[in-house]
Amino acid sequence: MRAMLLISSLLLIITTLIPLIKKDHWTFRVFDYPRFQKFFLCLITLVLWLFVGIPQNTLDIIVFSILIMSIVYLFYQIHPFTPFSSKMVQTAKGKSHSDISVMVINVFQYNRAYHKATELLESESPDLFVLVETDFKWAEAMVKFKPKYPFFVEVPKDNTYGMVLYSKIPIKEKFVRYLIEDEVPSIEVLLDDQKLGQVSIFALHPTPPVPSENPRSTERDAEILVVGKKVKDLKRPVLVLGDLNDVGWSYTSELFLKVSGLLDPRRGRGMFSTFHAKYFFMRWPLDHIFVSRHFTLKKLKTHRYIGSDHFPISGHFQLNPFNDNEGLKATIDEKMEAKEKIKKA
Repeated sequence: MRAMLLISSLLLIITTLIPLIKKDHWTFRVFDYPRFQKFFLCLITLVLWLFVGIPQNTLDIIVFSILIMSIVYLFYQIHPFTPFSSKMVQTAKGKSHSDISVMVINVFQYNRAYHKATELLESESPDLFVLVETDFKWAEAMVKFKPKYPFFVEVPKDNTYGMVLYSKIPIKEKFVRYLIEDEVPSIEVLLDDQKLGQVSIFALHPTPPVPSENPRSTERDAEILVVGKKVKDLKRPVLVLGDLNDVGWSYTSELFLKVSGLLDPRRGRGMFSTFHAKYFFMRWPLDHIFVSRHFTLKKLKTHRYIGSDHFPISGHFQLNPFNDNEGLKATIDEKMEAKEKIKKA
């Protein structure tokens, strides 16, 4: 029993420490994702150690001590994504006519249960929605929304990186960008509304660092940070949304928040995990809605299963520039690192 606990503890410690190595290869970056799961596995292992008896020999004592340190470190990492932490985006107070509701759905390109996604969109009726992994069949299934959403951008693709954006709010400018990779589009629009004023929207779906897609996180990190640098120079309200193939607690996501000045509404509220929809024990937040300091939050929600490997997520925000929102600040070294990551890609 002690031997098994020793081996389990060593494995958990290694998987906890690996993300500290700032390498782009997937074998390092994949361990960013299950931080919440590692925390609970470490806790369970600690309890088992106490059950069989506190370690006596030197090796066991060292491993046991590092295991406790790993638990403390992991708790420190996930604490901002619990209701016990302070909210990064403050809760909206009172009524306002300057609201915007958005929804992000990774539909899973090979999912043909179109009706589940369309029924959800019809029932929730967000002001704007973004669908990723949309091939031409998915784009065709969305045609029914055009009367209600007369402003849209469609970039269907058969490579799992297609994307569509539909809006009830008038779009003044729209662009399809290929920021890093030739076959991976992003969408940028400028909304122009009488009540909201002008609002910039960036929709992303960079490649994940997995062997079947991209062995390195270089391109993903660079695409996220390129948008972060663009957003930093904007004075108007901004939302960045999509499947970023990265968790909110990763180093890249934190660097993005620091570089862009944007805020994560999950912080201080919960995980709101969107992937994997079919395996409850392997879930983490991959789909994101980041906002500028101009917004407060009325509601953040993950939605029911629609046949995809992702759950949809939506956010309802209130335009309120006079609030107590507080973001993260980038050091000079972090700004330089962001430039290097973009240059590397």
